[in-house]
Amino acid sequence: MKTYFPKGYTPTLDAKTTERAIKFVKDTFERELSGELRLSRVTSPLFVPCNSGINDDLNGVERPVRFEVGNMGNKKMEIVQSLAKWKRMELADLHFSVGTGIYTDMNAIRPDDDIDAIHSIYVDQWDWEKVMSPKDRTITYLKDTVSQIYQALKRTEFLVSENYAPCRPTLPENVTFIYSEDAQKRYPELSPEAREKKLAKEYGAIFLIGIGAPLADGVPHGGRAPDYDDWSTPSGDGHVGLNGDLIVWDSVRNDSLELSSMGIRVDPEALLRQLALKHQEQRKDLYWHKRLLGGEFPQTVGGGIGQSRICMLLLHKAHIAEVQASIWPDELYQAASEQGVHIY
Repeated sequence: MKTYFPKGYTPTLDAKTTERAIKFVKDTFERELSGELRLSRVTSPLFVPCNSGINDDLNGVERPVRFEVGNMGNKKMEIVQSLAKWKRMELADLHFSVGTGIYTDMNAIRPDDDIDAIHSIYVDQWDWEKVMSPKDRTITYLKDTVSQIYQALKRTEFLVSENYAPCRPTLPENVTFIYSEDAQKRYPELSPEAREKKLAKEYGAIFLIGIGAPLADGVPHGGRAPDYDDWSTPSGDGHVGLNGDLIVWDSVRNDSLELSSMGIRVDPEALLRQLALKHQEQRKDLYWHKRLLGGEFPQTVGGGIGQSRICMLLLHKAHIAEVQASIWPDELYQAASEQGVHIY
């Protein structure tokens, strides 16, 4: 049988305490994040019209869950995969000012996602987006924003440890910034996943900059769609990309754990450039893309932050099934029962 839990693993908190702690983590981090970045909570859609360009294409290969609405002439809809594009449209339509933004609970179904210790087909994350000045389209602004999010996480970790004593803090004081190009040069023999693991273990918390553009070996560190994050604009010292992933070291699993994907969003120039690089120029005629190219949307920075993954990290859980209700293989239920672990 596959190993689902570390040898000798025992949950730090029992099932009932875990339920209370999950709510505490989510309430606390929401409050810390919204205060740090000046974000207002908004209600967001679970589904959007097909072929509108509003849904997030992620890496461009994942299939959205689609259905027809019987009482609207079988209008075709699809479950959101994230709200990267919708949030920017909302900021424009609600006339948010520079330096303020929104966050929301995003729930999605991604049937093509892996099912393992940190992945499931159910996605729960805080999607957030903030209006920025065009002059702030810089790597410095991105790093400052990442540092603010990381400090919100650190404060949440401290408050969790105060209220649930067995859950001791493990995060380093600050996050370390590393360009994906530099990571590839440093460890050319390793896969992107292995590089993340090695760097996360060394530093404790890293923000890997520039996800989506090809590296020196011609292979991107990871996939990104061409129409939300800006992964092609020069960011100084020969690097490209104004986006990245926040990754920490998970001492329970003894592995890296990605908590957030975020970045400065495409402006019209970057959108057209990245559509061309991905050979998807036809997308510029979609509803959302035409609005961006027409200058209707503000310059923004935004991303998604995994709710269940933060709960895993701060509550010292070894498997996402300990903090999230989804669908799991029968072998996982058997392994959990044998090891005395409660899963949903």
